[in-house]
Amino acid sequence: MRAAPTILHLDMDAFYASVEQASKPSLRGKAVIVGGLGPRGVVATASYEARRFGVHSAMPTAQARRLCPNGAYLIPRFSLYRQVSDIVMALLRELSPLVEPLSLDEAFVDLEAGGVAFDSRTARTTGERLRADIRAATGLSGSVGLAGSKMLAKVASEEAKPAGLLLIEPGTERELLAPMSVRTLPGVGPATGEHLRRAGITTVGDLAEAGEDELVRMLGRAHGVGLYRMALGLDDRPVVAERDAKSVSVEDTFDVDLHDRVRIRNEVQRLADRCVQRLRGSGHSGRTIVLKVRRYDFSTLTRSETLRGPTDDPAVVREAAARLLEGVDTTGGVRLLGVGVTGLADYTQEDLFAQSLAAEPDGAEGAEGADGVGEAAGAAGAGGNGESGAAGAPVEASGARLAAEHPGEPEQAPERRWPAGSDVRHAVYGPGWVQGSGVGRVTVRFEQPGSGPGRVRTFRVDDPELEPSDPLPLVGDGEQGPAGAA
Repeated sequence: MRAAPTILHLDMDAFYASVEQASKPSLRGKAVIVGGLGPRGVVATASYEARRFGVHSAMPTAQARRLCPNGAYLIPRFSLYRQVSDIVMALLRELSPLVEPLSLDEAFVDLEAGGVAFDSRTARTTGERLRADIRAATGLSGSVGLAGSKMLAKVASEEAKPAGLLLIEPGTERELLAPMSVRTLPGVGPATGEHLRRAGITTVGDLAEAGEDELVRMLGRAHGVGLYRMALGLDDRPVVAERDAKSVSVEDTFDVDLHDRVRIRNEVQRLADRCVQRLRGSGHSGRTIVLKVRRYDFSTLTRSETLRGPTDDPAVVREAAARLLEGVDTTGGVRLLGVGVTGLADYTQEDLFAQSLAAEPDGAEGAEGADGVGEAAGAAGAGGNGESGAAGAPVEASGARLAAEHPGEPEQAPERRWPAGSDVRHAVYGPGWVQGSGVGRVTVRFEQPGSGPGRVRTFRVDDPELEPSDPLPLVGDGEQGPAGAA
């Protein structure tokens, strides 16, 4: 524990939803829900306006629609979220060399290591300046917690939400924590919380009064000792600058269970290619290929194959994933597929042909698989709509792919689908975003960051003047075309 509150925890407010509101002026101040839009979709983030209706992350989208039928339901745009996250993390690294990212929108910072704060006054000044810099650079708000430990800094940022700053003075920790729910503490989930409730322990103060021996008796030594220390406000974990990824994976949840074995095989091949793209993007290679299959009855199977050396070759990963699929029974249907790579390294085995032939198969049943770094559509609740292609772009089912799945049938023209929230550009009206589509039509609102609410226009889904587009920056050199004047 430090004698000064020089550990900072930043948590961006309703990050995905706030980015969408900032980039879509007509949605500011309105209920926005980001996540999977299909029947099996899950909410990734809800704006504070949507939370008033009871909508929260990890909730099924169908339930959210019942609670908030007039909300704006949008697909995630991970490319834009990463761009904004990079800006925020760069601001944090200007404060200190010790920045520990926890996710795209959350991180710890050791202010003392950066020489920018040594006491409460300088820590508060630094925190307020950071919030102002984030607002200026992104147009978004973040909540800041300052304390003498990581646990307390995170508690403080949660209490400061939304768009606030809370500093916990050293020596006041127990007084602040005592009335809070035991669920406030890290490691106390629903099961542990219920176990403690049955014993009459509902607040952090109750935990401290119960004593270490009683908590060890109830929860075991490791958990009991750790929980007692946290109840006293004690936490000596350092801020760690690098958190090495343990795995890279991608997965898709499908609106309708897949039964066609050829379609399942093609989906696995597509997921393998996406996984390799993420693997290369992170600058890694990997040695163990993992296949995840969730069947119609929600049973989950994982199969893995360990190569002789690490690879980032898409052909090798595809071949390994295909071999693993051969050992999985998909009778009855498949609702989710995933491909991952573990055993990461920062180099690649050159002899790809040898490693492909000399793999060491492994098998595991009932485990959840390796989902550490992947954009897991179902698990992360961020796009389980069963549509292939990157979030934020229309999906095109190519004629070649359809022909491969249904040999002998005539090749069909690509079918364009426009997910709600995706970026588009019209040759006449400029940049905009998809409000919805159906019955051969797509409705687009033409507006951009910095403009007022834009006009809505409807086009045919195959209108040649309408194309997918990259997201515009939230702040800065955004285009001022027809949308801004609408």
